[in-house]
Amino acid sequence: MAGDVVRYPRGLTTSAIPYGNEIFDIEFDFIDHQLVICSSTGANRTVRLEPKSVADFYAETMTTLAELGFPTSIQSHPNEVDPAPRFAEDVEHASYDPHAANLFWRQLIQAHRVLSRFRSRFAGKVSPVHFFWGAMDIACTRFSGRGAPRHPGGAPNLGDWVMAEGYSRELSSCGFWPGGGEEGAFYAYAYPEPDGFAGHVVNPEQAYYSKDHGEYLLPYEIVRQAADPDQVLLGFLQDTYEAVATRAEWDRALLEEDPDRWKERETRS
Repeated sequence: MAGDVVRYPRGLTTSAIPYGNEIFDIEFDFIDHQLVICSSTGANRTVRLEPKSVADFYAETMTTLAELGFPTSIQSHPNEVDPAPRFAEDVEHASYDPHAANLFWRQLIQAHRVLSRFRSRFAGKVSPVHFFWGAMDIACTRFSGRGAPRHPGGAPNLGDWVMAEGYSRELSSCGFWPGGGEEGAFYAYAYPEPDGFAGHVVNPEQAYYSKDHGEYLLPYEIVRQAADPDQVLLGFLQDTYEAVATRAEWDRALLEEDPDRWKERETRS
């Protein structure tokens, strides 16, 4: 599942979800640390974000939705992780660190801002800057307009048909991933990966191609400590995109645009 979720100024949101003749949304508030469910009926409810088991949080959330008049059935286990215990049975995972949650959200805000700027340079089909709930990464994907070979799938606890559909068109994707270890990273990859992609010169020098991940990685801390973090990240995004677009012979004259093309004229007027 993906969505443009970083539009809520206090955390993450599902955006509006239709339900019969009404709509509701679910918002993670990482300032007051609560899950807020708002509905078009005018009724709202909250669930505290605090140390509790996944099973307890899941039960509270589903009960609250039902009380609001939105009884809901969802997939019962997470995607893209292994093992993937059922939410209703997971009593092992029970931590919540308010500082870490707030810090991660603030990292997403900055990544969203720069990715949105990078996105504006493309006139072809391009995704919104969106968030994947499975791997917890924020991403933006550009498409060449051509089809792609069927993706083999293989993501843990995720149907191969999802990957086949998501990668049915030739693409260049980039984003920010918090990582499974001590540090997150910005990433960029292509599907299908053109010949020579892994050997393209990419800046800054700390960026590298990971064979294990099949993508370029730039550690978050390198960007954070840079004199101009925005320009360092934009350079990485542009270099990795060009590695795809030039080697796969995308129609760059048709697909690319300068979002600042009117600035000089506006300054003169």
